[in-house]
Amino acid sequence: MFDLDAFHLARIQFAFTVSFHIIFPAITIGLASYLAVLEGMWLKTKNPVWRSLYHFWSKIFAVNFGMGVVSGLVMAYQFGTNWSGFSQFAGSITGPLLTYEVLTAFFLEAGFLGVMLFGWNKVGPGLHFFSTCMVALGTLMSTFWILASNSWMQTPQGHEIINGQVVPVDWFAVIFNPSFPYRLFHMTIAAFLSSALFVGASAAWHLLRGNNTPAIRTMFSMALWMTLIVAPIQALVGDMHGLNTLKHQPAKIAAIEGHWENPPGEPTPLLLFGWPDMEQERTRYGLAIPALGSLILTHSLDKQVPALKEFPKADRPNSPIVFWSFRIMAGLGMLMLLLGALAVWLRYKQRLYTSRPFLRFALWMGPSGLIAILAGWVTTEVGRQPWVVYGLQRTEDAVSAHGTLHMSISLLAFFVVYMSVFGVGYSYMVRLIKKGPQPEDELPPVNGTPARPLSAASQTTSGEAV
Repeated sequence: MFDLDAFHLARIQFAFTVSFHIIFPAITIGLASYLAVLEGMWLKTKNPVWRSLYHFWSKIFAVNFGMGVVSGLVMAYQFGTNWSGFSQFAGSITGPLLTYEVLTAFFLEAGFLGVMLFGWNKVGPGLHFFSTCMVALGTLMSTFWILASNSWMQTPQGHEIINGQVVPVDWFAVIFNPSFPYRLFHMTIAAFLSSALFVGASAAWHLLRGNNTPAIRTMFSMALWMTLIVAPIQALVGDMHGLNTLKHQPAKIAAIEGHWENPPGEPTPLLLFGWPDMEQERTRYGLAIPALGSLILTHSLDKQVPALKEFPKADRPNSPIVFWSFRIMAGLGMLMLLLGALAVWLRYKQRLYTSRPFLRFALWMGPSGLIAILAGWVTTEVGRQPWVVYGLQRTEDAVSAHGTLHMSISLLAFFVVYMSVFGVGYSYMVRLIKKGPQPEDELPPVNGTPARPLSAASQTTSGEAV
C-alpha cells in the first residue's frame, strides 16, 4: 500500500485506531463530571433546568461511552497482534497497569453506569447522585492508569532489564515517573476543556436557530465560564510539561522547535513558522523571534535549548510533523483564550446570547478541543520516536513479524469498519444534539419509567415519528 512496508503500516494502523479512540474518552471524562455537577445543582435547587440538561447530556454520554469502550478494546488487542515485540519486552509493566485500570476504573464505571442511566426513577436521589459521581470518578481513574502506562513509556524508571525483558522493581517509581504528573493534569484539563467547547458549540447552534430557552442559555453560559477558567490553567500546565520534556526528552523539544544548531553565546530564537528539512538539517522559510525560545523554554535570556544536530540522525524525531502538530495545538489554545475573553466582554454588554458573530465563533470552536488533543498526542508520540520505550526499545524492534499484504488488508478493513460503525455513532450523537433539551413538561416523571438513551432520537425535533 503506497510503497509502505509492514512496519510503517503497523504504525499507521495504531495511529488511526488510537486517534479514533481518544476522542471518545476525552468527551466521556468531561461529560461525566459535567453530569455530576448538573445533578448536584438539581438536588440543591430543584430547578427543572438542571434536570432537563442532565437527561439531555446523559443520553449523549451513553452513546459516547459505548463507542469509547468498543474502540478501546481494539487497541488492546493490537499490542499482541501488531506489537508483540513491545509486549514481550515491556508487558510486565504495561500489562499490570492496564489491568489495574480494568479492576478499578472500568469495573467502577460499569457497576454504576446502569444505575446512572436507567435508575433515575428506580432508586433514591441520593443513591442516583452517588452513582453519577462514581461514574465520573471512574473516568478519572481510567485516565490515571492509562497516563501512568504511557508516561512510563516516555520517561521509564523503577525497573531492571533482565534477559532482554523489563522487570519492575519499584511500582511507585514506575507509576509516578517523572513525566506522569504533568501529562495526567494536561490530559485531564484538555478533556474538561474539550467537553466545555463541545457543550458550548451545541448551545450556540440552538441559539443561532432561535432556541433561546433557559436550558440552552444555562449550558452556553456554563461552557464559557469553564473555558475562561480552564484555558489559562491549561496554558500554565502546558508550560510546566514543556519544561519537564526539555529535561527528559530534549530531542523532542528540539524537533518541536525546528531548532538545528546553537551558535556560541547566542540565546535560542523562537521559530513561529517554517518547514524543518530533515535532509538539509535546517528549517526553511523560518520566521523567528530572537531569544524568545530561551525565555519560554529555560525562563532565561542566556541559556540555550538543545539543538537537533546534537543528537545522532537515528535518534531524531520527525521534526516537520511535531513542529506543525504542536503549533496547531498551541494556536487552537490561543483561540480558546480569545473565546473566553470575548465571552466576558459580551456578558458585560449583555449580548452573550444574541451576538451572532460570537455564536458562530463558539460553534466553529466546538471541535477545536478534540483537534488540539489529537495534535498534542501526535506531538507526544511522534516526538518520542524512534523509541517506543524511550531510551530502552526502538519502535522497529517492537513490531510483530507481519507481511506488507497482511497489514495493508487489516488497515483497509479497520478504515472501512470504523468509518461505517463510528460514522453511524457520530450521526446519532449529532441527531441527539439537534433535538435539544426537553422542556419541563416533557421530562420523565420522578417516579415514572426510566429514560432509555437509545430511544432518545426516535422522534424528530418536530415530535413526529421518524
